[in-house]
Amino acid sequence: MNPELIEKITRSIVEKLEKQSSFEQNSPTDERQSSVAFWAHTSNANTKVINGPLAEVVEEESAKELIKFPNIQENDSTSLPESKMPIQQEENIEPKQQVCGIKNPVNQEELDILIQKTPARIGIGRAGLRPRTETWLKFRYDHAAAVDAVYGDVNDDLLKRLDLFKVNTQVTDKEVYIRRPDYGRKLSDEAKKCIQERCTQSPTVQIIVSDGLSSKAIEENVEDVYLSLQQSLKSARLDVGVPFYIEKGRVAVMDDIGELLTPKVVVLLIGERPGLISAESLSAYLCYEPRKGMIEAERMVVSNIHKGGIPPVEAGAYLGTLVQKILKYEASGVSLVQKEQ
Repeated sequence: MNPELIEKITRSIVEKLEKQSSFEQNSPTDERQSSVAFWAHTSNANTKVINGPLAEVVEEESAKELIKFPNIQENDSTSLPESKMPIQQEENIEPKQQVCGIKNPVNQEELDILIQKTPARIGIGRAGLRPRTETWLKFRYDHAAAVDAVYGDVNDDLLKRLDLFKVNTQVTDKEVYIRRPDYGRKLSDEAKKCIQERCTQSPTVQIIVSDGLSSKAIEENVEDVYLSLQQSLKSARLDVGVPFYIEKGRVAVMDDIGELLTPKVVVLLIGERPGLISAESLSAYLCYEPRKGMIEAERMVVSNIHKGGIPPVEAGAYLGTLVQKILKYEASGVSLVQKEQ
């Protein structure tokens, strides 16, 4: 995606979130809702809401410190591929309608409503004792995509483009990774040494990326999320450590990072377990001062980040505001909710 467009979108989203936060702080306490509500999905998951005014954001004094992306000329939209051109207005993407496979259902109207409300395989019908051919082929296709996401590897070109160096966990191969989740929660000795040599100690925020159970999620979403998150943290003037990529990592590997680098907040962008609806869903786990033995209730997650869920650029901007909240209350997860109340 065009980094200049990401910068403008992120700036606009951050400003809206700051205005919303300011409004909540000025509201009566008994009327204020908990601000730890995760991202509010749009009513139509198939509508990409990117408004034209984003390209006309007024620069403020605080915006002068924002990241400047190289090799991007002002108003040079002609050099971008057609698929990457800035979107000037709301673009309604026509959803692919599911076809009802049941002939003469008892209640056609109610069945149509159910099909519209979920992407799950309902009302598909059967051909004798077997699913219909189209349904069976679609199932096999989605299952194959999920398997490819689990067993695939992230392209090294993407890591180079984001300037992420690679380290490994104690996992030796993918089969071990699947059977032994505990190995994916611990860094190898070589990884620990590399991280200590190349990363700064005690940053305010440490960003790490891992393929997890979906390399496809990283390839499809992490660039937009990462650039937007960096932009959001930069605008908040937060110290960010040297980011890196962990191959075959699990969520709790952030505890090892907390022990090694002692950051205030760790943000882990990781591929989630693929399903038969989406094989490219990315999640962001956040934790305040993670250490070994930390319970899962102390972590928090923003999940379902992909083109059919939370837009990656919006997710990155939202994560930046969430990091600021964690630093303000010096807590994450359940503890953060308790402190806010």
